[in-house]
Amino acid sequence: MQKTVLVIPSRFGSTRLVGKPLRLIAGKPMIQHVYERALESNFKTIIIATEDERIKSCCVGFGATVCMTAKTHETGSDRLAEVVTRYNWSNDTVVVNLQGDEPLTPIDNLYQVADNLVKNTDASISTLATPLLSHQEYIDPNVVKVVRDQHGMALYFSRAAIPLQRDHDTKVTADYFGLRHIGIYAYRAAYLKAFATMESCELEQLEKLEQLRAMWHGSRIHVDIAKQIPGHGVDTEADLKAVEKIILASSSVTPPTV
Repeated sequence: MQKTVLVIPSRFGSTRLVGKPLRLIAGKPMIQHVYERALESNFKTIIIATEDERIKSCCVGFGATVCMTAKTHETGSDRLAEVVTRYNWSNDTVVVNLQGDEPLTPIDNLYQVADNLVKNTDASISTLATPLLSHQEYIDPNVVKVVRDQHGMALYFSRAAIPLQRDHDTKVTADYFGLRHIGIYAYRAAYLKAFATMESCELEQLEKLEQLRAMWHGSRIHVDIAKQIPGHGVDTEADLKAVEKIILASSSVTPPTV
């Protein structure tokens, strides 16, 4: 049976929210919420990959397995590639990437992205998307959009509004084809090692989207519609407060007194 592992990349130096993994949500560091969500799954191997000793110390404190990685990695995928090498996982091992700032990720989506990679043997990466819910999302550069072909393979990812509808008197609407990309991935271990050797491309640097490096080098990315709408991710102070409100509302946790 094919081995599947779950890795949570977590770095301290977020540009918009410094120290993000250690910021408290309902009294716990955000990375702990993400790890506890991962524990709800049936993955036997769950590893947090970080470059920061503060994050390592925190994670060891709540019982997580931590892999220290280099500080020089440009992307989460590069960091995962080092984990694959350190643990010497077999080439066909499926590696699921759960972002360290997504404490509300549905477990079914983790299973879905892993299963899709196994089923789509011509894809190097699998990921998920959801329908765009508003025009504001469509034009928001912080919302990554993806357009697929008829087989569910990505044609392009962008922070821009894609596809752009040139003629507005047609019955086809742009947001029917445009989807909101969800930053959850599955890879084969062999591909991650190969990805780490690929040179970055201008498109990746322009859009700041690592998946464009994969596509630039000819890799195919399967994009499925997520079985469950993912919860709020955390990039800003406002996101932090919104996620805390959701977590408190869904549990009996009492907010800490300040």
